[in-house]
Amino acid sequence: MNTYFHRQIELWGEERQQSLRQKEIAIIGCGGLGCSLGIALGSSGIGTIHLIDFDKVEIHNIHRQIAFTKEDIGVYKCEALARTIEARSDFVVTKPFTGDFEAFSKTGIVPDLIIDATDNLPVRAAIDTFAKSVQRPWLYGSVEAFQGQVCFFEKSDFSAFNISDKTPAGIAAPIVMFIASLQANLALRYLAGLEITKDLLYYLYFDSKGELITQKFKMPKK
Repeated sequence: MNTYFHRQIELWGEERQQSLRQKEIAIIGCGGLGCSLGIALGSSGIGTIHLIDFDKVEIHNIHRQIAFTKEDIGVYKCEALARTIEARSDFVVTKPFTGDFEAFSKTGIVPDLIIDATDNLPVRAAIDTFAKSVQRPWLYGSVEAFQGQVCFFEKSDFSAFNISDKTPAGIAAPIVMFIASLQANLALRYLAGLEITKDLLYYLYFDSKGELITQKFKMPKK
């Protein structure tokens, strides 16, 4: 373990690194955000990662869903992502779940952190309801075009969002990895016992001149 996580142990020591092996997370959605999150957190030493998705890999997914290759076409995303994560690290157990979030929420599994990697507002509202019912935090992430949003929800209320079935706009791969990276950093800090700011919405976008703009909004509580 010390060799694999050498640079990370230099950052925070063996004890904190070892503590991550006791952590359990659920990533809801194994598309663009989910692939980047799974690789980042699986390679960081999180002990158990549940991967929830009922879709199969298609050719148009691959450019932004970085865990997949053309050989994965037709394979369930959660299973293909699980193989990629475990191929990179011997220190993680992946548990793919080929169903939707509603079905997963009825399994009785209560992870330390739930991470949203969907593109569906109604599902995010359901995640928020479930997370509060089991008294667990969750990490929201969304991305489209050249913009994205991230929020670590603990006490604030997701109903501040207008819940609709809006279809996302087009998207390029780098913004997906960028937003997933922010989610993964917040998740890793939280799971490692480091301080993070909660219930704050980060809105990041590139303007028409390609300048990165970052805005922050305090989320309301019920």
